[in-house]
Amino acid sequence: MLNLKELIFGGRVEGLDTTSREYAGSAQEWLPVKNIVNGVVVTKDRRFVKIIETLPVNFHLKTISERQTAIAYFAAYLKIAPRSLQIRIVTQRLDMEEYFAMMRAYLAAETSPECRAYIEDNIAEIADITENELTTHRFFIVFQYEPQMKARNNTVAAIAERLNDEADTARRYLELCGLEVLEPEYADNEVLELLYQVINKKTGRRVRLPEGVYDMVGEVHGVFGSRE
Repeated sequence: MLNLKELIFGGRVEGLDTTSREYAGSAQEWLPVKNIVNGVVVTKDRRFVKIIETLPVNFHLKTISERQTAIAYFAAYLKIAPRSLQIRIVTQRLDMEEYFAMMRAYLAAETSPECRAYIEDNIAEIADITENELTTHRFFIVFQYEPQMKARNNTVAAIAERLNDEADTARRYLELCGLEVLEPEYADNEVLELLYQVINKKTGRRVRLPEGVYDMVGEVHGVFGSRE
């Protein structure tokens, strides 16, 4: 059975097949990800990792009662959370390249020396603010499959199902804390895009993976959906 994700990550979806199907010197060769199954990352060293994203809130704008409630529910969740739980924050400078390109176009077309000076000052000012002040933050909760979780059987699908159950538990507690946890409609695509953005930190801010990325890969390789 051939899956389009195999073409991207160089491995099979079923089981934990470690047979190499990677091109020498390719991204597949050094990328630690073997596959993505039902929103769960399968690594080459046989780990199963679940990533969920939560939107931030300003804790200091909440009432004292709301703060106490959030702390109590979060403490309750930590008592039952996976031991491998990590809170990861991805911070990036705000991407202003499109704005700069527009202003440079105005600068190239402008004939007035005074207006050109204003445009140049604007570009320099925004560049300084972007460098020192304007950043974006994304918040993630990450955990991996642990033996005590006891999946219904020792298969990739069962382990992914168990991790997704853990994610649902985390989601319920975090919502009680007043946090919104994102629930993507197509989990595999969302995780693939996240990994793409993390690996390609600069390019990923400007170039998004197209919605039909799997179809595009399939067309290049002459594969659609799956086949025997």
